[in-house]
Amino acid sequence: MDNDNFFVKVYEVVKLIPPGRVTTYGAIAAAIGSPGASRMVGWAMNKAFSHSDFVPAHRVVNRNGMLTGKHAFPNPETMQQLLEAEGLKVVNDKVVDFPKVFWQPEGF
Repeated sequence: MDNDNFFVKVYEVVKLIPPGRVTTYGAIAAAIGSPGASRMVGWAMNKAFSHSDFVPAHRVVNRNGMLTGKHAFPNPETMQQLLEAEGLKVVNDKVVDFPKVFWQPEGF
């Protein structure tokens, strides 16, 4: 698998997540035709800060709505702060009402 091409596909999907919504690593992997590659999506999110365009990586959480990627941000509170600035509520590192704010990416 060509990591650069995979990462570009991931970033294109992540850029489409509307403010105030979240999606999961697995949903992104499935949308780009790589079901089961959620861990690779996580690696892409870790590298998102080096991408030339803004990638709203804070809108990507695990399948339970947990902020598992928070350690990739400048400080561990940044991910939660960005989500809360968009109107989401986060308690104990988990998005409140996760099913209501989940965004399902379509195939790419």
